[in-house]
Amino acid sequence: MQFVVPSDHPSLPGHFPGHPVVPGVVVLDRVFDAIEAAHGPLGAVRLPQVKFVQPLLPGQHAQVLLEAGEGRWRFRVVRDAQTIASGEVVRA
Repeated sequence: MQFVVPSDHPSLPGHFPGHPVVPGVVVLDRVFDAIEAAHGPLGAVRLPQVKFVQPLLPGQHAQVLLEAGEGRWRFRVVRDAQTIASGEVVRA
């Protein structure tokens, strides 16, 4: 699933004023959207592992890549073939 967080997203004011960076929680929300689009409603989840390695700026295109297992998903969020976040989502 591809996504772009627009520069007028309500999470951006106050998150590094003058040089906004998309908050990690917004990136994770797109991961959850991708999982639900492919596998249905998630319900409660755990995030045993999440790593943010590069920032995502407003207006940049990113893509969620998923590897599904039984009630768990490994994910990578990439921008221009560079990983910006990775981790695991597990149904609680």
